[in-house]
Amino acid sequence: MTTSTSQKAWAAGLLIAAGFALVYWQVVAKLVHDWYSDDNYSHGFLIIPMALYLAWERREKFFAAPDKPSSLGLIIVAGSLLTLFAGIIGSELFLTRISILGTLVGTLLFLCGWRRVGVLAFPLAFLLLMIPIPAIIFNQIAFPLQLLASRFGETAMGMANVPVLREGNVLILANTTLEVAEACSGIRSLVSLLTLAIVLGYFSDPRGWVRTLIAVSSVPVAVVTNGFRVAGTGIAAHRFGAAAAEGFFHEFSGWMVFIAAFALMLGLQRALTKMVPAAVEPAAVRV
Repeated sequence: MTTSTSQKAWAAGLLIAAGFALVYWQVVAKLVHDWYSDDNYSHGFLIIPMALYLAWERREKFFAAPDKPSSLGLIIVAGSLLTLFAGIIGSELFLTRISILGTLVGTLLFLCGWRRVGVLAFPLAFLLLMIPIPAIIFNQIAFPLQLLASRFGETAMGMANVPVLREGNVLILANTTLEVAEACSGIRSLVSLLTLAIVLGYFSDPRGWVRTLIAVSSVPVAVVTNGFRVAGTGIAAHRFGAAAAEGFFHEFSGWMVFIAAFALMLGLQRALTKMVPAAVEPAAVRV
């Protein structure tokens, strides 16, 4: 590539970046605000740096792949901008945010072609984790998890000889009443744990089925550990009073449960590696 061509490429890249920033700066600003203010999605701050690292790791394969721009990329960009417009008109944050990825993919496809976009498929898909789940889907997931955690807590407390009566997601003890609220449903740890599980699987094993199994394991691990948290909170409240289920102790138990959940996933990964060793080193086949 000549100096003149290189300068034109940089100028074109800067113009595209400026246009992207002009169109999406308000959407991105609100997204970052939600990462900061909503504990369910505080992991969003880690997604973009991680995706950039994954893309950088693929730079040699990216430039080695054929450079065959596709006009279909313009159609994807146009559809994504229409999605952005619909999201703004309908005050639907998810549509405005998902259009970011559509515009990014469409631009890369128009400039670089399918083969190069394919090289970046995993980093691009990983960016989905930075977008909060739509409220209608979030509520459909959170409420069943609240009931599941309540039932788990009721069963565990009963086995510990703690008298408890459950009404929906409310646990009635002799000296206090505990409500398994949305924040205690496990959805918060589930989303963050899934992100960590994907990263753990990617860096620890080259085999797709192992990576998938580690990612999928985050769901039952999050549910079970959160159920133990509810049960432990109820037992502590029964033994030491309602104060044990509030304030610092409640927040601290959440962190401890998350650490325990990650430790379980790490143990699963180690067990899989020992039972079914990989034939080659991860670095040799990472794509």
